[in-house]
Amino acid sequence: MELRTRALQVLQIPDPYEKAAAARALFDGRPTLALDPALMLQPGTELPGRPARPQLMSVLQVPSRSPFTTEGRAALLHAIAHIEFNAINLALDAVWRFPGMPEAFYTDWLQVAAEEAFHFSLLDEHLRTLGKQYGDYDAHDGLWSMARRTEGDVLARMALVPRTLEARGLDATPPLQAKLARAGDHRAVEILGIILRDEVGHVLIGNRWYRHLCKARGLDPVALYPTLVERFEAPRLRPPFNVQARTAAGFSPEEIAYLSS
Repeated sequence: MELRTRALQVLQIPDPYEKAAAARALFDGRPTLALDPALMLQPGTELPGRPARPQLMSVLQVPSRSPFTTEGRAALLHAIAHIEFNAINLALDAVWRFPGMPEAFYTDWLQVAAEEAFHFSLLDEHLRTLGKQYGDYDAHDGLWSMARRTEGDVLARMALVPRTLEARGLDATPPLQAKLARAGDHRAVEILGIILRDEVGHVLIGNRWYRHLCKARGLDPVALYPTLVERFEAPRLRPPFNVQARTAAGFSPEEIAYLSS
């Protein structure tokens, strides 16, 4: 089995638990698989594989969640689990979709897929202690919508998924942890700490490959970014920003100053 072909197969799995397990197994088993960066692949079904639930709707239709009731906390953690499930899909999609990249690119995104699968499993396990599981609440499809818009350009994908949409989690997680701590859910705080730690590495991977591609194309990564945001209709990021986490994730002072302006 060729590695990128297997990544596409895992992406097509609809069951979230089977997909999470397969993503982790694929990363662990990568040394046994051949890699063909030049291989041009075509999916046989609509992507990604999804379960029948949750029902997907517009971001604006998904209500805000308060962590200060059990039901509200469960709904909030479900929303985060949905983000992590989509992040598995996004990482696997990067592996199969974009040919001609260095071997390290594919290894990096397989690692991300495996870690996102671990995060999803942690969140779903905790949801079950609250009497819920993944699929019990409606969710939005914002992350995958951007994946569709950037499917024709790996540079745009690196700019606008890991270092834009996923980087928002670096800013949002510490305030959310504080709320969950006040609500008394210390296990949720611990899980979000694991996710934040790993997401710094995931955004760093996005930054690394964004800059690699900009250099290869003779483009200025700082000057290019606003153009990509406008062209692909990416969301405008709002402060406050987690400057410490963003710096650790590879954002330059110039980039952080641009965001803050």
